[in-house]
Amino acid sequence: MRSLVYATRRSMLALAQCRAFVARLCKMEATLQTRELQVVTSGDRITDRPLADIGGKGLFVKEIEEALLDGRADFAVHSIKDVPGTLPPGLIITCVPKREDPRDVLVAPRHLTLERLPAGARVGTCSLRRRVAIEARRRDLEVVPLRGNVDTRLRKVDSGECDAIVLARAGLLRLGLEDRATEVLEPEVSLPAVGQGALGIECRAADAETRGLLALLHDARTATCVAAERGVLVALGGDCKTPLAAYAERTGDMLRLRAFIATPDGSKLRSAECTASWPATEEEAHLHGLALGRTLKV
Repeated sequence: MRSLVYATRRSMLALAQCRAFVARLCKMEATLQTRELQVVTSGDRITDRPLADIGGKGLFVKEIEEALLDGRADFAVHSIKDVPGTLPPGLIITCVPKREDPRDVLVAPRHLTLERLPAGARVGTCSLRRRVAIEARRRDLEVVPLRGNVDTRLRKVDSGECDAIVLARAGLLRLGLEDRATEVLEPEVSLPAVGQGALGIECRAADAETRGLLALLHDARTATCVAAERGVLVALGGDCKTPLAAYAERTGDMLRLRAFIATPDGSKLRSAECTASWPATEEEAHLHGLALGRTLKV
């Protein structure tokens, strides 16, 4: 009988997606026993400032990775969009499970859709990427910074602090709150973040036994798409100070990869797209992402 400790953030969403993954893993390996290590990250502690001002999304994984490296945890479940393009030495993303819906959604209880929001309406988001997407469609809206977990942001739109908020549909689905979305924003409107909707299961590279166990839930199609998207991220050195999107999908036997980057104020928006035969390996997909990302560099 094997016993493993898994690390996770304490937010409702992090716990929900982590526990769902662990439940599936335990079904695959009936003798597995697990214990949960909840970690409060720097990104969770500092909620009064934009991520761009405090170091970026890597702050949501730093302390969790420390728990892996010092042996307090055997694996960690991340939203892979929070994972920087380069991992600390000794760690590896060894499993990418099947992706949830990667699209953004609008929650606008009184006006329902982006087009029906009145001029001057306040749209809350902590994402520069989402800000660029919203302003590209509606320059007459006021996009305001809004941090906090999903329930906090929902309360703020319910109270009227904002007229609308933009969230990831995957998070609402995992929390059983998908009915809160009033409009699904297609990629043509709001191109998803790198890895949005996908999980990344991280462990020590040298732990072959744990890597083999986690591989039971690895989804090759999702992993290939995420590898291409993260190639764009690596090529551009993206962080929370940079509005950056990359979204890969399989269409028939082809990989379609779309990306954009802009300056922090949303100006100088550059976008690109490529199609290629479906990659034979994740490494090949990553190379496609690197190539597309380089075309967007100034």
